[in-house]
Amino acid sequence: MRSLVFCLLIIPTIVFSQADNQSDAARIKLRLKKLNVLSSVLYMAAHPDDENTRIITYLANDNLATTGYLSLTRGDGGQNLIGPEIRDQLGLIRTQELLAARRIDGGQQFFTRANDFGFSKSADETFHIWNKDEVLSDVVKIFRQYQPDVIITRFPPDERAGHGHHTASAILAQEAFDLAASKDIYPDQLQNLSVWQAKRLYTNTGRWWNTSINESTPGVVTLHVGAYSALLGQSYTEIAAVSRSQHKSQGFGSSGTRGDQPEFLEYIKGAKAEKSIFEGINTTWSRVKGGEKIQPLVTKAIAEFNEENPAASIAIVLQIRKAIMALEPGIWKTRKLQETEQLLVDCLGLYIDVTADKYYVAPGQKVVASIELVNRSGVPVTINRIEAKDIAVDSATAMALQDNIPVLLRYSRSIQRDEPYSAPYWLNEKHGVGLFTVTDKNLIGKPENDPAIPVTFTITIAGERLQVVRPLRYKWTDPAKGELSRPFEIVPPVFLNLSSNVVIFHDATPHEVAVTVKSASDARITGTLRLELPQGWRTDPASIALDIHERGEEQIKTFQVYPASKEETGILKAVAVIDGAGSFDRSIQTIGYDHIPTQTLLPKAEAKVVRLDLKKEGTVIGYIRGAGDETPAALRYMGYTVVEMKNEDVNAVNLKRMDAVVVGVRALNTNPRMGYSMPALLEYVKNGGTLVMQYNTNDAVAKNFSPYSLELSRDRVTEEDAEVRILKPEHPVVNIPNKITAQDFDGWVQERGLYFPNKWDPSFEAILSMNDKKETPKDGSLLVAKYGNGYYIYTSLSFFRELPEGVAGAYKLFANIVSLRGQRAEPAPAQANRKRKNKHT
Repeated sequence: MRSLVFCLLIIPTIVFSQADNQSDAARIKLRLKKLNVLSSVLYMAAHPDDENTRIITYLANDNLATTGYLSLTRGDGGQNLIGPEIRDQLGLIRTQELLAARRIDGGQQFFTRANDFGFSKSADETFHIWNKDEVLSDVVKIFRQYQPDVIITRFPPDERAGHGHHTASAILAQEAFDLAASKDIYPDQLQNLSVWQAKRLYTNTGRWWNTSINESTPGVVTLHVGAYSALLGQSYTEIAAVSRSQHKSQGFGSSGTRGDQPEFLEYIKGAKAEKSIFEGINTTWSRVKGGEKIQPLVTKAIAEFNEENPAASIAIVLQIRKAIMALEPGIWKTRKLQETEQLLVDCLGLYIDVTADKYYVAPGQKVVASIELVNRSGVPVTINRIEAKDIAVDSATAMALQDNIPVLLRYSRSIQRDEPYSAPYWLNEKHGVGLFTVTDKNLIGKPENDPAIPVTFTITIAGERLQVVRPLRYKWTDPAKGELSRPFEIVPPVFLNLSSNVVIFHDATPHEVAVTVKSASDARITGTLRLELPQGWRTDPASIALDIHERGEEQIKTFQVYPASKEETGILKAVAVIDGAGSFDRSIQTIGYDHIPTQTLLPKAEAKVVRLDLKKEGTVIGYIRGAGDETPAALRYMGYTVVEMKNEDVNAVNLKRMDAVVVGVRALNTNPRMGYSMPALLEYVKNGGTLVMQYNTNDAVAKNFSPYSLELSRDRVTEEDAEVRILKPEHPVVNIPNKITAQDFDGWVQERGLYFPNKWDPSFEAILSMNDKKETPKDGSLLVAKYGNGYYIYTSLSFFRELPEGVAGAYKLFANIVSLRGQRAEPAPAQANRKRKNKHT
């Protein structure tokens, strides 16, 4: 049990680093210098990309403080500029983007259970939806666990923060600053943690809410974050720009800056500082009982470090490690022991990697692990023992690693049958709008799961034993990108992927629903597959036999689904009953982008089924993609043929084939060619076409997107149940072919809409009016204008969220929008012939 506890302690610094990324001499020296600094800072805000990477980079690499970022949410409610993923999937992407950023700027990453439910206009609303006490308890837990000397918030605790989540993050930081020090607050946490009082709390004051702030402002501490690191060969702002550029899903690519760059910190709570946020804090080894003798050892190691022979420092680093191990338990012993053992690995140039023969395996199945060990130094290193959670690897005799001579080992063993699946821990259970469900409280705060299988190597260096942990992972070579890797994961023996997440039934006609059944097992799989449906629905056949012979084999099974006789919404669920193994109901989703590791989700194999009397007009819809959404799939569910048009496809000949053209969300922001496409699109409208422009932010790159003047704003309606008033009840868009009433706005998710226009030409008709509580009406969510013989529609309603969720009213309204019909202009020759005929007559 002792080795297990130790293994868990060292995972954060060793396991989550890539085994290939060997530190160079400059990084080793920086880590040696950091070993002599005992200070900690926690930066705190609401979302991924809220953090100031300039400050985190500067504190971690110049001040050499242990620096972390606490993001209350994972950014699930934002938009995605690189793909179609939204909500939970987007939160997973943004979690990994934060971890990628921290690998660059040197910080650590933490989260609470709070769910980003979308834009919020007040902290009160935010706290109501989150359940304030639950999120506050998470913040207190992280303060007690991380024990920061200094806390820095990104936002002020009032409306200047510009977002209810932002304001809430500042309020929670101030409250937790005091509460974390009280033994009467969340006493259950104190079974494993101790109370903690940070020294001071400051706010990273932004120019957008305090334009006059400067170094001489009372109560302000200035950080000169643009300093240059000769050791790293970059200024801290240049490093920070690379870190910030990892937020690719939000379009936050940044250019590095050089020269002095001030950041201002404004006093909030605790001991006020005059010049440095570390004033009054002992940042030396003397802050730890018995640590005084360690300081000179580290100072000597720094002075004697040989950049061309880091292994020459092994002896003194081992001395430092021995002195740290003699200290009483505490946060600084844990942190500095981790740093010291990483230094030993770095100075040795020790390469240890464990790779699997496949990237996922089901419980009870065999995995073969290949181990590569290389000691790239003249210092004697011996491997005494190799042990893993599910791969029992015992060395009969100790193995000596000679200088630069690789040792290759190969072992195999079956995964235990009770091993949990590798789904992200905060998505294991169904969750509400405001808070993720995490049953294991020890996981709260962690950015991601621990590796499915950590492998522990007990090694001896110059007579001293220590442990190094590496995650089992899968590696392969891509012909264009070279060597790549992804986490090894434990998954169900069979995946059930439905053909769509939403199935729309226009009437009582049955629809075909396909299930792709894929085996993750080496053994033959036999059993049955069925679909579970709401009462009043049925399938033909009732079940289908399964017989899958090998791993990776896929079979597509098809059911005819008969809907209920009346309009309703329900859940369809696929279930496979496997002979001798039980029931399984998981699908598999993978997310792959170059800037983050491959992510695997194992959600329930479910789809929303919607029975509604949906009518439509037209058959062919052109779609021009924007920032990524699933509207084309929704149009296909409605029964349309969808032609996804590239920039070069937008011309008069192709447009003439379309009954309507829909432009995807934020296309004007993300597609620089839209300005060149707009003349053809507007001419298409003029000739009788229907053009639907979905929401864009007010920094649109194409300015000629409307036939009439139209100004975008930041207006939005965030309350998904806000009252919707139909201003033009006789307009075709709310009558043909489907009658739209207020009830069609029931069941919407996250918001009504965003970035509404707030000024428009009288040629536009405002169809709907809505507003959040205590706000003035917003009438720009759906604007319709006749232009020539056709219709131009601009809508900021959040169809990109509602349609993938199967919101029945959203389908009806969107069907009406694309069904609007103008009078198509006849081709010029036909007009000429008709004129001649009329003249002759």
